[in-house]
Amino acid sequence: MKWVTVWGNATSIAEHRPETYAKNITLRYPVRCAFGGEKIRLHFSNFCGTEPITLNRVTVASASSDREIDLKDAAIVTFNGSQSVTIPAGEELFSDEINFFVKPKGTISISFYLKDFTLMRSGVIITGPLSKGFFSVGDQTFTEVLPLDYTRTTSTFYFLTGVDVYTEDKNRAVICYGDSITSQSWPDYLAIACMEDPYNNTAIIRRAASGTRVLREYSCITYESYGLCGKHRFEREISTVSGADTVIIQQGINDIIHPVGTEVNPFRPMSDLPTVEELEEGIAYYLNLAKKYNLKSYLGTLLPIYGWRTYAPFREDMKNAFNEWIKTQTLSYGVIDFEGYLCDQDNICAFGPGCDSGDHLHPSEKAYKIMAKAAYEKLKE
Repeated sequence: MKWVTVWGNATSIAEHRPETYAKNITLRYPVRCAFGGEKIRLHFSNFCGTEPITLNRVTVASASSDREIDLKDAAIVTFNGSQSVTIPAGEELFSDEINFFVKPKGTISISFYLKDFTLMRSGVIITGPLSKGFFSVGDQTFTEVLPLDYTRTTSTFYFLTGVDVYTEDKNRAVICYGDSITSQSWPDYLAIACMEDPYNNTAIIRRAASGTRVLREYSCITYESYGLCGKHRFEREISTVSGADTVIIQQGINDIIHPVGTEVNPFRPMSDLPTVEELEEGIAYYLNLAKKYNLKSYLGTLLPIYGWRTYAPFREDMKNAFNEWIKTQTLSYGVIDFEGYLCDQDNICAFGPGCDSGDHLHPSEKAYKIMAKAAYEKLKE
């Protein structure tokens, strides 16, 4: 038996708004579990916070539906024996081990109550068929069905960054690391493919944050929600996934498309534009860290950008050169040619029919399913 992370997301910087503080709310996150076990522990993070936060009560229960839990097995989650915990700014922690039966392929819900004003800064926006959260006014940690009139859905996952299950040795986790493309649907479709295979024993753990770059990060409040650069997030995010043996990395496009010059945007100087060689060095840094943690690493090629609002031939040339390096380098365990699956065969700079979400940067749901299938087949090799 061993601990394996069955669900997880990155910790990033939530967008700075006047309503950045919350009070007297419960957050509830349904979690689909690839495999089961007899005990769980929860991983909470205030890594990007600048003030301490207090979780006043945390519960776990089997989910009857998205908003509904089964109170028969609901349990209080403790921290060094206490029902509440304060997490200092910049820190993370695990709960106590909780005796709680997790059904294979079942869904559990984590609910936690924030009584006092709380800086909602450590969070990440995630979308996909398995990714939905709720917030509700008041302490609803032991409420069977969240009240419709006082509840809203949210795609932002605050503070909760991992759920570990004490499970059989055969079970494992695979990490998907990247930016907005990975924070959208394809890891969820990959997780579904793994769960539909009766012989598969893999949980897919997403460590992705929109706007993130390999080499740069923003210090202004306008763009700080675009997250941390690789050297400030990669090692922390892969090292906190229990039972992982593989990481899939697909990142680098934001390094290429963000810089536009200070005459266009004062926060996006062209000096932020890396060389292809610098991007390669950034990815090599990832791969060396993956080896340090005994992770097999797969690199995914960057996707088409033709028609994106900052598209330019020199960016296309950079992307193509970087992709060529990805396909020929020998540092990773393998390569997934996402671009090859999604590009238009008559115009390889652009998405193929039905694969463009409409902004010429992010894939459609059809394309995300194709990406998931490509990754699933690669993991089976």
